[in-house]
This record gives sequence, structure tokens and C-alpha cells, in this order.
Amino acid sequence: MDPELEKLVEAGKLTSQAAGQLEKLKPGAFCLHKSWGFGRVREWNLLLNQIVIDFASKKCHPMQVGYAAENLAPLAPEHFLARKATDLASIKNLARENPVALVRNILKSLDGKASAEQIAEWLIGDVFTEAEWKRWWESTRKALKASGAFSVPPKKSDPIQIRGEGISHADELLAAFKHARQPKQQIAALEQIIRSHQQFKEPEKQLQPVIATIENMAARNQKMHPELAFEMIMARDDLLARIPSLHTTHLGLTLLKLILEEEKRLETILPKLAAAKEKRILQALPSALGPRWTERALRLMQASHGRMVAQIPRILSEGGQHAELRATLERSIREHSATSEMLAWLCGEREIWSELVTPELLGAILSVLEREQHHAPGRASKLHRLLVEDRQLIGDIFKNADVALARDAMRRLQLSPLFDELTKRSLLARIVKVYPELESMITDAVPEEKTAPLIVSWSSLEKRKAEYEELVKVKIPENSKEIALARSYGDLSENFEFKAAKQMQSVLMRRKAELEQMLHNARGTSFENPDASRVSIGTIVTLRNMETNEEETYTILGAWDGNPERHIISYQTAIGQALLSHEVGDTVSMNTEHGSSQFTIVSIKPASPDRTALPHESAVEAAVAD
Repeated sequence: MDPELEKLVEAGKLTSQAAGQLEKLKPGAFCLHKSWGFGRVREWNLLLNQIVIDFASKKCHPMQVGYAAENLAPLAPEHFLARKATDLASIKNLARENPVALVRNILKSLDGKASAEQIAEWLIGDVFTEAEWKRWWESTRKALKASGAFSVPPKKSDPIQIRGEGISHADELLAAFKHARQPKQQIAALEQIIRSHQQFKEPEKQLQPVIATIENMAARNQKMHPELAFEMIMARDDLLARIPSLHTTHLGLTLLKLILEEEKRLETILPKLAAAKEKRILQALPSALGPRWTERALRLMQASHGRMVAQIPRILSEGGQHAELRATLERSIREHSATSEMLAWLCGEREIWSELVTPELLGAILSVLEREQHHAPGRASKLHRLLVEDRQLIGDIFKNADVALARDAMRRLQLSPLFDELTKRSLLARIVKVYPELESMITDAVPEEKTAPLIVSWSSLEKRKAEYEELVKVKIPENSKEIALARSYGDLSENFEFKAAKQMQSVLMRRKAELEQMLHNARGTSFENPDASRVSIGTIVTLRNMETNEEETYTILGAWDGNPERHIISYQTAIGQALLSHEVGDTVSMNTEHGSSQFTIVSIKPASPDRTALPHESAVEAAVAD
């Protein structure tokens, strides 16, 4: 022990344990403080009972020797922070040449485990910039998995650990599969096994039972959850392709046979799958269905969501069915039977399908938008946004068109209830840009001011009508009597009762006018059969906060249906407006009490219909109409 420390111990100023700790904190030694972080011992001044530490934020910081012995953790020279402080250049070189060794050093310095966030704290700033770290960590994480020496969890917040002796990566993957209780968990575990299949030294012994389990689960889930059966069989096929020594235990359980058996349910099954898996099934249609595959693919395109609508044309073209696809598109445009998703896709691919981009296409677009407006008033679809926001689309549609067709289209736009006046004039101006001679159709037109309709539930509409009836039949007549009575008291200038009654009259008449306007604009609905493929009025939306991973649910109803305590909101609120028209998987930005946050839409389902009986024509309605 250092002689000076021995003297302090003998004098009773320092315990033997504290002296032993200080022995490791001689000048030049590195240390760690729980509050001030990494530091280096600068000097001892035992006469003053002090040692001096250089911390990053506190240079030449003096500490009492007893306090230092208790609160400073000495670091060995091989500790990552010590190595970084003494030779930053070699750490940067190690990060480039052997990132796995660098992470191992960091983990050992943190008792064998650390999250990606902890690792980033020790590297960003002096070893990497923020952007460099993201690129480096993406490749390093893959290298850690491939090495087999580390346990790399799927969640970024969970710690990465140095794997203990005798425990292989393959053993961990098999244990994860064995302990998975739900089909989705089993599929996720199997996909991890597929990615790391080279880690298995005895694949027949280790993985053949996995094949049997997956096939049994696929057969068991096919009836009630066919999408899971598809995922399991495709994952099984991937594993069999990578390890040819494995074999199926269900000879009849193939992807092609599954497609054939579930052909009628493909429209509902495919949207539940990831895009890559959906594409894989679509690509297998020719082999599974034979000559019928083209007809089935075209029907799927006409009855499916936007993602599949984009997939199917590529597959049809690759399969030599371009002419059939073109004929289907022409017919659906001509007959106005094309879906909103089909038309949005066609507009996005209009350079390839330029022969179909004609005024007839605009007619089909307006027809489908009118149908959407009828079934879901107030909702702006992807196609609606595309028509309004793509400033080149109208010009492309009328590029080679006859002026008479352009004139007819302008008349239809002027009469259309789909757009507000400002948007309508913008669309008309895009046609005039192609045909300047039609400018007079805009300048001569007198826009009619319209108020957007209010979508409300029947129950809230009945409440408003009841309020209106009470107002005109009870409150206003009572107020008129009060005014007449107060006037009878004479001297109106000093008549308090008269003034109060007149003020109340103003309030009541203002409320009467407000209710009449509201009831005039109101459109009652029971919210039955809402479009649950995207957020619309009458749906229940579950969101997941991308930062906290917490979920919350909102029911989006009519303009007068808000109940914040039950998370029922009007579609006119900021949250409602932010969510409308988005689909499952979309990310939306919303303001919270902690600032702006990003949310992912997890699910959309129909809300319970409003069971209030449809209202009959009443005196109130007649009064409002007048």
C-alpha cells in the first residue's frame, strides 16, 4: 500500500477498505462517477485530504479522499472508455476493421450486456457522427447476429449480450420457437431460424421437428385463419429450400394446393399478408389455377386494396397477359365500374398506359368519387387527393382531346358537389391551360356559395331537433311573455326586468338561428357499413405511439358525437381530420400534450351502428326548410 495511505489509515482518517480502493485511483488512473461520468485522476493531495479528478464537465475537480473511495469506480486499462481516452485513433480503426470486436469490448465494459442506445452513447460524438452511427450500426448488428457469439434480441430496447459458453445461437433460436405459444410468434421464430440456418450443425436432428410442428399448425389454422396457414407454408418452403436434407411430413400440404383450396377467399386473405408474401402468392397463381389464373387475377384487381392493385398488373404483364389487362381497364373505364384504387394506380402509371389517359378517364374518376361521397360523405380518398394535388394529371388527360370534350368536362366540374369553389376553379384552370379559348367558361360563371354538410348520428340529430322544438315552442314564447310583462311595468329606461328579458331574447334568437343553420346542413346517418379499409366516419381506430409503443383507441363519429372520456371524437376535430382516409400501417403525426408525436395505425374496424329509429318528417324540419 502507498506509504501516505498507510499513514492516513494509522491515524484513523481512512479505513483499510477505502485505502485499498484509493490504491486503484492513483494519478493517471481512469474512473467512473455515477453522476459526473468518465474521468481521470489528475493528482493526489493527501495533506489536504483530497484527490483531483478531470471529468468531462468538471476539470480539476477536488474530492475528499473518503468520498472519492466510496463513489468512484476505478476502470481497468482495457475498459472501452479508458482505451478511447488514451488512443481514439485505434478505436476508430477497430470500428472500421473489426466492429464485432469493438462491440465485444463495450459489452465487457458494461458487465456483458448493453442496449443499442447505451452503445450509441459511447460512440456518437467522438467516434461517429449521428449519421455515421446509423449506417455503421445497421451493418454491425447483422455481423453480431452472424457471428453466433452474441444474443441479439429483436427489440431495439432490449440488451445485446455476450452469449455464455455452451449456449449457441442455434440453441437460442430453437428455444424461442419451442416457447412460442401463438402462431404469429411461431412464424416470427421460424423466420429467425431461416435467416440463421447456417448456424445449425445438425439440421436434420434440430430442424425436422420444427418442420413437423409448422405443418401441423398450418393444417390446424387453415379453416379459421387461412392467412396464417399461407405464412407457415411459405416459411416452411423457404427452410426446405435452404436445407435440402429436410423433408415435408405432409406431402399434400403445398402452396399451390392451398391457393386452389382457398381461391374463393383470396380477396380477404391477401390483404392480411405482408406485401412480399402477397406478391409471392400472386406469382404462384398461374401454376396453381392454370388457364383460369388470368380471370382470377383480374377479378382480384377489381375487388382489392391499393397495394394488390399495383402488384397484379406487373404479374399479368410478366405472364404475357398485357392485352387482357388493357381490355379490362378499357371496359371498366368505359362502364364506370373501375374502383378508386384501380383509377389511382392507372393515374400513377399513366406514362405506361397513355392510350387510356383520356377525358373518358376523368369521367370515370368523377363517377367513382361521387359514389364514394354518397357512401362516405366528407371523406377524401386517395383518388380525390390525387386529382386535386397532381397538377399535371388534368393536362395529360386533355393533351390530345377534342375541345368539345373539354367543354363538357368543364360543365360537369362546375356542377359537381365534390369540390369546394377554390379547388373547382383550380381544376377548371388546368383545362383552360390546355384550351385557352375556354377561359370564358370560368370568368362568366358565378360561383354558388355552399356550406359543407355536417355528418351526424340520428341520435345527436334528434337531440338537436328536440332542443330546437323546446326553443321555439317553450323558451321563446315564455320570453315573449316576460318582455310583455316587463313592459307593463313602465319606464323602460329604468326597467331591469325588461332589459334582462330583451337580452335573453337576443340569446334565444341567436341560438335559434344557429340551430336552424346546423339542422339545415345536417345529414343524419346510423354509421352502418362504414368503409373499414381506411379511417372513415363510423370506424374505431387503434393507434400505436412509435416512441412509447403505447396503444390508444378512438371512435370517429359525427360532428355532434364527441365524448372525450370514452375516446369518442367528432370527425371535425384535429385528431379526426388527421386520421381520416389513412389505412392500416400508415403513420400519422398528431399533437399531444408532450408535443408532436408519430402514431402508426394498428387496426380499423366498424363502430356499433346508431340504433335510433329514422326520424319522420316533423314541423321542425318544415320550419328549418322554410
